[in-house]
Amino acid sequence: MDDNDKRNPREVAETEGIDDWRVLLRTLQSSFMTGSMAKGLEFAARVGVAADTADHHPDFTITYPRVHVLLATHEANGLSVRDIEMARTISSIAADMGIAAAPTEVSALEVAIDAIDIPAVKPFWEAVLGYKDTGDDDCQDPFGRGPGFWFQQMDELRPQRNRIHVDVTVANDVAEQRIAAALAAGGILVSDAAAPSFWVLADPEGNEACICTWQGRF
Repeated sequence: MDDNDKRNPREVAETEGIDDWRVLLRTLQSSFMTGSMAKGLEFAARVGVAADTADHHPDFTITYPRVHVLLATHEANGLSVRDIEMARTISSIAADMGIAAAPTEVSALEVAIDAIDIPAVKPFWEAVLGYKDTGDDDCQDPFGRGPGFWFQQMDELRPQRNRIHVDVTVANDVAEQRIAAALAAGGILVSDAAAPSFWVLADPEGNEACICTWQGRF
């Protein structure tokens, strides 16, 4: 694959013609409201033909009443022009079938593990999960079924609480909405120092979760 074809999340997010899609971590995702299982299967079949023609294949989750679509370029360990082109093709097929996109409903879950010695800790999790090393401070399910595991550098041990927290990556235009809902539900804003990359929240007992976007992460 030509390195010139690779795109960083900001370049993809600012590309014209992909309003139906959102950048989440190293992927481009959307949800299409098919309204029925039958129409979802028909939509997926038409996209499958286009994907075979382009030799670039998305991942589908077909349910009632929607189809979730995920695009990524494995050779780039992220996104490329091929994902942008396929996203536009899929949106065109959806429009032709009268299927509306609901991109603000997509999200991505990461499990974050705080570690003093990441190179010592990370291989253990890759082994027990059967995950692959991405070359960065995370590892991924090779089949795309499970959440990513991300390893956060600690300066010192914090034995007073569990050292695993949840990272939820959402579209940029959904982050503040999620944060407001969490605070309204009794949550606490621990830190917004890294916003808009991520906001640290905690539940009433101090268990932490981060609302994340792609910005500033890659």
